[in-house]
Amino acid sequence: MEATKKIHIYTLDELKDKHIGKTGTEKRDKYEYELRLDLLGEVIRRTRKERHLTQAELGKLIGVQKSQISRIERNAKNVTIETILRVFRALKAKVNFNVELIDGEFKIA
Repeated sequence: MEATKKIHIYTLDELKDKHIGKTGTEKRDKYEYELRLDLLGEVIRRTRKERHLTQAELGKLIGVQKSQISRIERNAKNVTIETILRVFRALKAKVNFNVELIDGEFKIA
């Protein structure tokens, strides 16, 4: 009789815990932060396209070059909050974000 192998199914959170680190660790927090920034850039790109704007047109609306819009869409890590807010205002999008203090540390949720 053949032995059957059991397949273990992992949740995404279990895999992240195992390979990146548990929630609250420095490595995991950095990963989650960078993921949110990548998603932010993608939301800007998608919204810009839905509004039928080119990168150059959006840049002109907020007073920056096309290249800066391209950088924001690819990687929103080195962009000020003010620039992000100007982008979303130009896209006629409502922005909500939460700021919470956890154990005296500043953290954006």
